[in-house]
Amino acid sequence: MLFKATNIFAVSIMLGFFLVVLLISGFSELLPGSSSNPTTKDSTFSNSLSKSKPEPFSDLFTAYRRWDSQVGCTQFREKHKDGLKFGNFSSSTSSLQDVDGVLQCSELKMDHVSVLVKGWTWIPDNLDNLYSCRCGLSCLWTKSSVLADKPDALLFETVSPPRQRRNGEPLRVYMDLEAGRKRSGSEDLFVSYHAKDDVQSTYAGALFHNNRNYRLSREKTTDALVYWSSSRCLPERNELAKRILGLLPTHSFGKCLNNVGGLDEALTLYPDCSKDASESPKWWDHLHCAMSHYKFVLAIENTKTESYVTEKLFYALDAGAVPIYFGAPNVWDFVPPHSIIDGSKFSSLEELASYVKALANDPVAYAEYHAWRRCGLLGNYRKTRAASLDTLPCRLCEAVSRKNGRDSRSL
Repeated sequence: MLFKATNIFAVSIMLGFFLVVLLISGFSELLPGSSSNPTTKDSTFSNSLSKSKPEPFSDLFTAYRRWDSQVGCTQFREKHKDGLKFGNFSSSTSSLQDVDGVLQCSELKMDHVSVLVKGWTWIPDNLDNLYSCRCGLSCLWTKSSVLADKPDALLFETVSPPRQRRNGEPLRVYMDLEAGRKRSGSEDLFVSYHAKDDVQSTYAGALFHNNRNYRLSREKTTDALVYWSSSRCLPERNELAKRILGLLPTHSFGKCLNNVGGLDEALTLYPDCSKDASESPKWWDHLHCAMSHYKFVLAIENTKTESYVTEKLFYALDAGAVPIYFGAPNVWDFVPPHSIIDGSKFSSLEELASYVKALANDPVAYAEYHAWRRCGLLGNYRKTRAASLDTLPCRLCEAVSRKNGRDSRSL
């Protein structure tokens, strides 16, 4: 009996130990970075770094020359050819409207369309123009009720359109480029950043900030790796930025977490970014020029929403920096191949920071993030730019023409 009792006791202990092991194994699979599998979320990034001794650099062109000699455009195109056809950079992605597709001219019912922009809007005055569009369509886009005394469409953004539209009155267009993307309920056409809506307008254009100083620097600062600027201090974004700023050497401009001494300190650090010495500086005048002095720009969206990829990312690309991005889960549908660091792909902010620091001292690996610029490999970025605010007038006028403008039957 003693022998049997001892066996039962031993088996019980073994079973208990086995269950504990199973439980621990189960929990470990749920914890980020705790798996024994060496392929972690950021292994793709880590493998892109060279194994040689770190080489701190400040001249971007020097990094380009190193990359040209060791990698080159031919190898870069070969590396990304499958992705361009089938993957993240597929030209057939549903995240972007096919604005360059063939237009059946027979669909258009009008030869000329006028759009009158109503109320206060952030749409710049320099968008006002008479455009020559496809199929011989002319498009007048204006904020002047004198120039468009009988408009075919009224564009509203910050105020809702009239609730009723009678036959013979202009079509009501409502635009909402904010994350909520809420229809007014009274529009005939809805414009947003999303491909599922009537007309898409991405944030990738240049017209709404074409008065800024776009002088780009080939010299990258080494005392601060990351540029950050925000003047809308949202709690969640601020907390994330604060944690990242604590891990990486960063210059923080703007009102939130400012660590450079003022909103216009960029001009003190980089006097070459002054646009006009006779005018008092505005922070947005030298935004892109200041960004260009940094290897990385932290870009955090207000809201993590599908297709909501805003100017925060595109400013960094335009400035010749590498964005560290937190935001839309389908961001790769909007950007060139290997052009950004997607923060969501790392197991922790510490791993992200380690990668950024290593990349900053690896001229070849860093230059590869700029290869798309030099190798003509834009991927979906070409379509992202084509669907931007820059081309909105003609695309909206085409949509109004399809509906026959004022002669469209009211619902």
